[in-house]
Order: sequence, then C-alpha cells, then structure tokens
Amino acid sequence: MRTLRLVTSLAVAGLLAGAVAMIATPASAATAAFSVTNNWGSGYQGQVTVTNDTSAPISGWRVEFDLPAGTTISQSWNAQQVTSGNHHTFSNVSWNGTLAAGASTSFGFLVNGSGTPVNCTVNGNSVNCAGGVPPTTPPPTTPPPTTPPPTTPPPTTPPPTAGTPVERYGQLRVCGTTMCDRNGSRVRLRGVSSMWLNWETAPYAENLSALTWMRDNWNLQVIRAAMGVEPAGAYLSDPGRARAQVETIINNAVTAGVYVIVDWHAHEAQNNQSQAVAFFGDLARRYGHLPNVIWEPWNEPLQFSWTGVIKPYHQAVVSAIRAADPDNIVVLGTPTWSQDVDAAAASPVSGTNLMYTLHFYSCTHGASLRAKGDAAIRAGLALFVTEWGASNADGGLDGRACLPEAQSWIDWMTSNGISWTAWKLDVGTDTTNLLSPGAPVTGGWTNYLHGHAPFVVANMR
Repeated sequence: MRTLRLVTSLAVAGLLAGAVAMIATPASAATAAFSVTNNWGSGYQGQVTVTNDTSAPISGWRVEFDLPAGTTISQSWNAQQVTSGNHHTFSNVSWNGTLAAGASTSFGFLVNGSGTPVNCTVNGNSVNCAGGVPPTTPPPTTPPPTTPPPTTPPPTTPPPTAGTPVERYGQLRVCGTTMCDRNGSRVRLRGVSSMWLNWETAPYAENLSALTWMRDNWNLQVIRAAMGVEPAGAYLSDPGRARAQVETIINNAVTAGVYVIVDWHAHEAQNNQSQAVAFFGDLARRYGHLPNVIWEPWNEPLQFSWTGVIKPYHQAVVSAIRAADPDNIVVLGTPTWSQDVDAAAASPVSGTNLMYTLHFYSCTHGASLRAKGDAAIRAGLALFVTEWGASNADGGLDGRACLPEAQSWIDWMTSNGISWTAWKLDVGTDTTNLLSPGAPVTGGWTNYLHGHAPFVVANMR
C-alpha cells in the first residue's frame, strides 16, 4: 500500500489539554496534527483529512485508532465506520477512495466524551498519537464536511444547548391557520434557506459553527435545506452526495437546537414521485421521531393542475411520511411557483399538521399575491413562506432591492402569524445572496452582509 499522510483538523482550543501530534513510523509514512473544532462540554466534533503524499494515485485508504473507555463515537460521515469495543476503523466510501498524487479527502465524527485517539494507524502504518503541546495561535476554522453518509442516524441525545428554539417550543403542530408549540402557544419561526445545495459556492448551510452563530447573532430559529433534485449534479444524478448534505444539515440542527426544513427543491416533481416517496419515507423513519424536522415535498410546482397533478403527488408523499412520522409538520408546494395557495384552499390535502407554501419576491409580487394568501387563510389554510426575497423573482440578477414592498410582506406575515425562511445563504452578486465575497464558512458575518441581508437579519431579530 502506498504511503499516506493523515492530517486531522478538529480545532477548539481548551477542550483537550493540547493538540495531539501524530508522528509516523517511518517518518516518511505519515504526519498529522490533532485538535478539536466544536466543543459542547460533554463531547466534540472532529474531521480527519487523508492526503496522498506519493507521486502516484491510490485506490483506497483506512484509518484506525482506539478511544479510552468512556469515550465513544456517536456519528461519522464520509467514511465507512466499523467499531469493535473501543477500536474504530474508518475506510473510504465509493466516491472518495481514489486519490491522485497530492490529493486529499476528509471524514468527520462526533465524540461523546473528551478522550483522544490512541494506537493510531494509517493503512496499517503505526503513528504515535501521544504528546503535543497546546496551540499558541487561534484554532483553525476548517468547516464541517459536506457529505456525511446517508444512513447515519441523528444523535438521540444531542449536547445540551440551553434556551434554543427547540427547547423553547418543542414539538410543533398546526393550530387553525398558524403554528403552535407544545403548549399550544402561537409560534412564528424565522430563518434562512440554503442555496440549491448542488450549486453552493461553499458549504455554508452544512457548517455547524455557522448555524450556531446565526442562531446566537441573527436569532435564527429554522434553516431550510434546499436539496436540488433535477439539475445535473443534484439528487437524481448524485443521490448519495445530495442526501448526505441534507443529513449534515439535519444533524447540525439537532445539535444547535433549531428547526430544519427538508426541501425537495424541484419544479416538476411529479416526474420523480417514486424517488420522492422513497426519500421522504426513509428520512421519516430515521428522523421523524425528532421535533426539529419539517418536511417540504415539492418546492415550487410549475403551472400544473392542483387537483390533477400536484395534490395526488402530495398525498403519496405525505402517506410515506406519515407511515413513520405521525406528527411533524409537512409544508406543501402550490401551483405556479408556489403562489396559487387559493387553488389549494379549494381542495386541500387530507391529513393533520399540513401547511401550504407561498413564495414571493417583492419587486415582482405585491398586493394581488397577498390577496391570494388572504383567501387561503379565510378558507382555513395554514401558510408557511419557505422562500422569499426583496428582489425580482429571478433572485435579483439586477442587484435591485424593493424594500418598501418587502416591508409590506413582512407586516402581512407578522399579522397573520406566518413563519418564513429567506432566500439564500450563499455568496454572489444576486440581491438575495446574503453574503459578500470573503465570508468565512464558519460564520462571523457581521461585516459580510450583502444585498437584502441587512433587511432579512433585522427582521429575524
């Protein structure tokens, strides 16, 4: 087996006594540095980067280590994990086993406890996990991975995060035309949507540090995982990667104590109904017990018949969800890019805890669309604006923001108790890109707000 260099980047100063230096035997075989990146007191999050230091490609890798008694790994991603007692083995998955000369890949894990690895090997070559001194510079800000394995269940006992939205509100339910918490009090969630996950410029939505920063600094209560379905590189062509991105966001939401919308971000979802049924049925079985999750089976249907096309699709997907998850809210897309909520109100889907999506972009949509929303509310529908922007309906390609009309929408949503997530958490020139170039993946974006972001953030607080 060709030699590899193993680098671990898990950085938060002070969780451990210090960084752990891993020295290879022989010295040319592997080198590594070990520290911690996210710390919640009773555990930490880490990432391991495997680098091919040779001059030829390799076709597989394997990392092994032991953890002290009382320290366990509750979750991992980007690798196949086998655990026997305190011994943990991580090997490549199909898409990250082949590494060109000098290329790297990474996997990550969550640890319960504070113990650090011992008896470390890389492809069978022993490395020394002991020693090292505390870092004297700020810890690195390596972002969490973007592709955890799709079959990893969420942690059943997430780290305590006092006063989080989920702790305050618990299991949500539909009550009349609005949303209520576990005690029956009205709740209005506010947050942001990811970019189409297949088109992100960087994994902003998948970063746990960024999510907790938004929670603590923007008062974010919900994040929407907009999983692209139809374009090249999205779910239909790369389901493992797409699902993994969504599961990263779900698991981070559990840790951070915020709500998460799982969005099948499609325009013609009726053409892949069987895939949607399988996707939501599987996730409902594994995540439906959590109070954090909100399902969105069809982002923006095109101008299809509600009764002939869209409603039957929703009925099929909702049935798959309800087979495993009887109570989490499901938000249903409506005709004409989720604008014709009045059509849905005339023939709603049967079931409980169902809401309906209304999308607006304030330079394009105004009082006439709010009138459709009013009609739906009068008919008894509960609405959730899972996507909006203070821009034209194209997301603001011209860079223009229409803030007075956006304020009219905010006032309307507030008066009707409507929850929302604003489009979109990414860097770019569009009005609706919330971040400006140079924004770090890990948060701290006070000086990186772009486009309609100051308006969005002000209305979350």
